[in-house]
Amino acid sequence: MTILVTGATASVGRLVVDELVAVGAKVRALTVNPERAALPDGVEVAKGFLGKPHTLPAALEGVDTVYLAPLAGTVEEFTRHAKEAGVRRVVALSGLNADDDPQFPGSSGPGYHTVEKAVEAAGFDWTFVRPGAFMINTTGWAHSIRTESVVRAPYGAAMVNPIDLVDIAAVAAKAIEDEGYTGQKLDITGPGAMSQFDQVKAISAVLGREIRFEELTHAEAKAQYAQWGLGEDTAEWLIGGFAAAVDQPDPTTPTVERVLGRTARTYAQWAEANADEFR
Repeated sequence: MTILVTGATASVGRLVVDELVAVGAKVRALTVNPERAALPDGVEVAKGFLGKPHTLPAALEGVDTVYLAPLAGTVEEFTRHAKEAGVRRVVALSGLNADDDPQFPGSSGPGYHTVEKAVEAAGFDWTFVRPGAFMINTTGWAHSIRTESVVRAPYGAAMVNPIDLVDIAAVAAKAIEDEGYTGQKLDITGPGAMSQFDQVKAISAVLGREIRFEELTHAEAKAQYAQWGLGEDTAEWLIGGFAAAVDQPDPTTPTVERVLGRTARTYAQWAEANADEFR
């Protein structure tokens, strides 16, 4: 069977391609620029983008299963083209916050919810992979660590539980390979919540030098996020999430271990593997 991986050069999609190739799956990768994609040997490359639905029919021809990147704006067009092409299964990347209140401004959850509902309504055999925050998001600290040995962020005591992209991709690939996960919402997290203070200590240990944590006020954090290009609603949502996690730690689920037969990678392991980002 042919598996179409959408967003095949994006952070998770690229790793999904590698996971599927490793088990000998027949992979077709959807990418905007096939010439620059640098995908593994044996992967069929299709030029296209979920955001341009007219590019999808050719890519979907002969496909049984789709790994779907979460793009809410055109998901209805995707489902129509996929049904017309005879696609049977969809494994969609979603998020732990897919059930957030849709009226909450700034949250990414309603977009994930839209994707899930569209895929369900279209009648595919589906699996939704719902990670929490990504460990890689903390590379946003890299510049200040490299130049000043400091991390500036709000709510250092926030108990967060991010997940490694490697684990997300491995769970998605397993859900593609094993139809036993059909109809399941796979909520996946890191192995346990830890404070942002402790995340910085983990980076310090890897680098062999002290990294300070400079706690930002609400207003200072909003200003920093604005400098990074985030909108006000998104900034408020992020800051509110950190504030809530001080007293209510991010959840921990056993799903990664259940699906993969191993524990999720720790933040310390991620920091070790990505130390060059901070040097």
